[in-house]
Amino acid sequence: MATKKELRAEETKRAIIAAAEKLFGERGYDSVSIREIAKEASCSHTTIYIYFQDKEALLHALSMQPLLLLKGELDTLAKDAFLSADEKLKRMNDLFIRFCLNNRSMYAIFFEVKSSRVDELEPELEINRVRNQMFNVIVQLLKTNLNLPEGEQLLSCSRIYFYMLRGIVGTYTHSEESVDAIFSRLSTTFDHAFEALLIGFDKQINERRADT
Repeated sequence: MATKKELRAEETKRAIIAAAEKLFGERGYDSVSIREIAKEASCSHTTIYIYFQDKEALLHALSMQPLLLLKGELDTLAKDAFLSADEKLKRMNDLFIRFCLNNRSMYAIFFEVKSSRVDELEPELEINRVRNQMFNVIVQLLKTNLNLPEGEQLLSCSRIYFYMLRGIVGTYTHSEESVDAIFSRLSTTFDHAFEALLIGFDKQINERRADT
């Protein structure tokens, strides 16, 4: 059984994380200082350093659990032997968009702060390794769907596909509609957008093959 001291320490840690989430979501990661987080959490800035080495450690504490949950869902989807490549892509789109819209104030923090290149094999930060592993799910699904080998063309298609996902999310970041309302109204439109993108990929790939 935890002691009173341990319970107080855990409560303080949770308060610091909640304060960081609130301020990062409202103002962005770079605009918030440790002292401002301490004030929001009603503790001293030195107290924060007892639990977190720096803002980067707070970023890790905030982001890793939700990102790992999403990664687990994407990994499970990618391994589903009963789904077609098209259906896997469609479900991946829904998973990603729903995750981001359910975390509208934080998704940019989860995916963009302290980010590295998606083709970096061994990023220094664990959060970037998880981000890149999720991006690799897109790569592998497109590899199957488009019948492309590993290489620059597949990487380019994967980046463009992610830009589409990111663009949809960004369009509704400040919408007051619920996630379910957005999907009820626009899920068919989202599907058509990705279908058109895949048709464009196929056309471009076939044209390049014809030229070789």
